[in-house]
Amino acid sequence: MLKFIKHNLETIAGVEIYPILSLSIFFTFFLVLFIWVFTYKKEKIKELSELPLKDKLQ
Repeated sequence: MLKFIKHNLETIAGVEIYPILSLSIFFTFFLVLFIWVFTYKKEKIKELSELPLKDKLQ
């Protein structure tokens, strides 16, 4: 079955750019997510983590 797919992909002009493009998008997304997580304010994280308990403690 892979031979059928490989043959079809070989006939598409410029198909070699798609794996590079998808890897770039994947890498960029997770790099931005990683940076966002480590630059998020600790106070805000603490505030958000206490939200589920606020109603029960009052």
